[in-house]
This record gives sequence, structure tokens and C-alpha cells, in this order.
Amino acid sequence: MADVAAVAGVSAQTVSRVANNRTNVEATTRERVLNAMRMVGYRPNTAARALVTGQFRAIGVISFDLRAHGNARTLESIVSAVQRIDYSVSVITVQNQTEQAVREAFERLTMQAVDGIILNEAQILDTPALRLPTGLPVVVNDGDGTHRYAAVHTDQAEGARLAVRHLLDLGHRTVWHLAGPQDSYPARGRAEAWHHILKDAGRPVPPALYGDWSADSGYRVGREIAHRPDISAVFVANDQMALGLVRALHEAGRRVPDDVSVVGFDNIAESAHFLPPLTTVHQDFEEIGRHAVALLLDQIRSGRPPQVSVTSVAPRLIVRDSTAPPADPGRTDGNPAARHT
Repeated sequence: MADVAAVAGVSAQTVSRVANNRTNVEATTRERVLNAMRMVGYRPNTAARALVTGQFRAIGVISFDLRAHGNARTLESIVSAVQRIDYSVSVITVQNQTEQAVREAFERLTMQAVDGIILNEAQILDTPALRLPTGLPVVVNDGDGTHRYAAVHTDQAEGARLAVRHLLDLGHRTVWHLAGPQDSYPARGRAEAWHHILKDAGRPVPPALYGDWSADSGYRVGREIAHRPDISAVFVANDQMALGLVRALHEAGRRVPDDVSVVGFDNIAESAHFLPPLTTVHQDFEEIGRHAVALLLDQIRSGRPPQVSVTSVAPRLIVRDSTAPPADPGRTDGNPAARHT
């Protein structure tokens, strides 16, 4: 640090301010110090800085299934947000959502000297008797941690409302639902909202169908329902399952959207290139990641105990070519008696 100060013609205190990313340094002075750092090969000593500040400038993330589009996109947005503030990220994936597995992940991250932890879609938090390690700030993404932690999530009920209302407004008597796994917090939120919206509208509520987020499961369910003429509209809990469903309908000779309208959820990049392009609910994963990091940093920097709060990120409907009015507006979709006439 003394070498950098000599080269830049500033005090060691100014070098320390720049190294710790303080804002009370003029832009020209900061650039001169940064150039001097590069010249002498200076790197801040993280361990020494932690002894002074009490912070490691590192965040831990526990995630449970990176194959899921939402989890992967949220993790990507967290990493981007953390890098912008010159923090590092340690990521641990947990295969089984058990209390023991999550406690071990907490302990491993604590040993790696992180300042706080973000849990990504943690169904394990639904367990009332769960006791996670304390002492670190925690934020939960898309998991039911609202009774204990600060939480950030997409407004699942609003997303379902946008999808179902769009189909009802097109003239469909009711809307079937291909839901995600029953142990998924976002999937349950979408399914519960779908049920309530139909019920409140006085429409028939068909039995929910279930997949596992994969296109294969959408295809499997699609083959089971493709030959049912009473189904004219399906709200699917994610775009991958919608892709499989559309293929099954196509193979059975059911045209989308002429015979069956389909709405997905997520707005993955490929959904605009489905055949037909998919109407879907867009989730702003970047905003979820930014909010999660901001909430965690507020806890880290303030030193206050975690504040139980919920930050909802609004979704929006992207209308494409997979939805249209029903071919027969008078059909009685979802009416069991109609299936036998």
C-alpha cells in the first residue's frame, strides 16, 4: 500500500479508501490510484480487510435444482448483482431438501467466510419445526420463508391471474392447468391462484394436472388429454412443459391455437420461437436477483437483525400466437356431463 501511495502521490489513507471502494475520493484521484495499483501489482488482502471491517465481501447462495430455468436465471442475476458491487459469490447446490442437508450447506458457507446467505426456492422452509443456523443475514428467493426471513418472489398469483383472465376473456368457458411439482412453492402459488380465479368467476374448475417442469412431462400429460374435445384452453406452469404439451397436441391432430389455446410461464428465450410462438407470463429474474442482493446487503451493512418482509416482483403477460378464441364459443369445457354427450 505504501508503494501504491508513493507512485500515485497520495496518502496511504487514500489508497485504503480506494481499495475499500469508498465514495469520498475524487474520480481523477481514484483513477490515479487504480493505475498505480496495476503498476505495482497490488491486490487488497481480503483477510486483513475483514479484520478491520468485520466483513468478507462475500455472499453465499444455496440452490436446490439448477436444472430448473427459474433457479438458474435467478442465480445468474444474483451473481451479476454481486459482481457489480465487487463482492464474491460461493454457491452450494443441495440435492435433497432435508434439514440436515441445508444445515450442512449453511455450515460449509460459514467456513468459507461469507457475510450473508441467499436461499433459492427453498421448499424446506415450509417445515414448521425447521431450525437453521443463526448468526448470518438470510434472504429467501421464491420460497416460503416469510415468517422468518426477508423474502423476494415473483407475484405468482398475479401471473396466474394474467394467464387465466386472458384465456377467459378470449371466450373460453374454463381453463385447465398443467401444474409444476406439488412440493414447489411457485408451482403451488400458481395452482392455488388458478383455482381461486376460476371459482371466483363462477367457472367450472377442472382437476389439476401435474408435471415435473420438464418438456417430457408436458408431453406425457399432453398425450393423456390430447383427444379430449372438451379441453379448449390450458394454462401451463412453465414454458418447457408447454413445449411438450404443444407437441402432443400436434401429434394428435389438435391445432394450437385453433383447437386448444396454450399459455406458459417464465418467458424463456426460446418461447418466441415455438411453433406457434408461445403466449406466456414473463418473470423478471434480473429484478429478483437485484432485490435479493440489496436486501442482504442492507442487513450486512446495517448490522440489524433480519427484518421479516416480502418483496414481490410483478410479472407481465406476453401475448403471442398460441392463444385465440375457442372454435366453438358455446362448448361446455370442464363440464363432466358434456364429455359423455
